[in-house]
Amino acid sequence: MKVILKQTIEPLGIIGSEVDVKKGFARNYLIPQGKAVFATPQNRNVMAQEKAKLDLQIAKERETAEAMAKKLEGVVCKITAKVADEGRLYGSITNREIMDALTAQNIDVVKRMILLKDPIKDIGSYKIPIRVYKDIEPEITLEVEAE
Repeated sequence: MKVILKQTIEPLGIIGSEVDVKKGFARNYLIPQGKAVFATPQNRNVMAQEKAKLDLQIAKERETAEAMAKKLEGVVCKITAKVADEGRLYGSITNREIMDALTAQNIDVVKRMILLKDPIKDIGSYKIPIRVYKDIEPEITLEVEAE
């Protein structure tokens, strides 16, 4: 089912883009929440008229994302954890722990913005990308230390 997004939704696309989603997702979530409209010729014309506003909003979002990327660029985050023999952690470091450590440094990120492929299970230093906008991904340095 084709819908036109009225808001930027990270996994789907940016404002004003026409995307193809499953019928249930469109009817049960996107349209009732006001995040999308059906892709009809009338709605396409309305969105074309609002294109200038949308371009301005996209530019504003991008500017905000670039400012946040500059703020994140040189961040060093330290997490201490219990360690077994040979530098292996008892548990693992996940997105939640990284998010909490960044929040402690007054940097607000959402858990899904942290692009951690696998949980960290060893002590050491790691480069973790943070997705701020669809093509803006600054890296932070995560240092996992023994407790």
